[in-house]
Amino acid sequence: MPNLSLPPDAAAFYTSHSPFSDPGDLAPLYAALPADPRELARVARDLMVHRLEGDLFEYAIPRDRLHNDAETRYVDDILRIVIARNDAPLSQRREPGERFVGICRDFALLHCSFLRHVGIPARIRSGFADYFGEDGFHFDHVVTEYWDPARGWLLADPELADPLVLKAHPVSFDHMDVPRDRFQVAGDAWRRIRAGGADPESYGLPLPEGPLVGEWFVAGNIRLDLAALNKVEMLLWDVWGVGAGSDGEMTDAIRELYDGAAQVTAEDGSFTAVRELFAENDGLRTPQTVTSLAPFNGPSEVTLRG
Repeated sequence: MPNLSLPPDAAAFYTSHSPFSDPGDLAPLYAALPADPRELARVARDLMVHRLEGDLFEYAIPRDRLHNDAETRYVDDILRIVIARNDAPLSQRREPGERFVGICRDFALLHCSFLRHVGIPARIRSGFADYFGEDGFHFDHVVTEYWDPARGWLLADPELADPLVLKAHPVSFDHMDVPRDRFQVAGDAWRRIRAGGADPESYGLPLPEGPLVGEWFVAGNIRLDLAALNKVEMLLWDVWGVGAGSDGEMTDAIRELYDGAAQVTAEDGSFTAVRELFAENDGLRTPQTVTSLAPFNGPSEVTLRG
């Protein structure tokens, strides 16, 4: 197989920690971790349970964990919660009641943290997965993207690294190499919609109280994805900068902004362009204080770590 080369500046950037992925003073917990990306996905999976997996794991998630665990932004704080519930080595599978109660972003961020620690370039990606249902709907989702010297950037979904989850959501692909038509990064989803090849109403969150779908939602995911490509790994309900709260609020100027951002953040975007767009565009760059629209706890203003 060919040995592909990641540009040195990109390799150094995505191998080093962000404030969000850094285990900080808990880094010694990583000492015994395996070095294989697949095994690291399993470790991350076995430390967490998704907010929506209570029935699947036959675990009645306590209200405080359901509401508050996934508001934890930083890996060091996630690790503190994990070891407070069971201080065994991280490689030891936890019972559901001992796990962190998170969402897709948390699985991906912890996996990314492990990968960076062992020297594998990694980042998280915001976009849409079609494999959590059978009707062609593209669910709001976050996965890990890691560098393979033989194949380049690969998408991995650590949330699928459990036989019970795969039984509930059977897929025909390797969860460590998710096809890019099954998980579309937000920029690719936007370009498909704008080209008329995809229905914007099939992207988002089909909530019982009313779906959150459409161009405005996909644009918000591009903003999250651009931030993550710049190692600012936000919560999925954080908002800032230029955007809209419904398709009715979308304007030609907003669409034009996200046309450009989609081009930069799609699979063929360059590292230099990703960095420059984030640094130079006030409507997309994450400020020090953002608005968090927490699903259970309500809106608040949050100041990020420096």
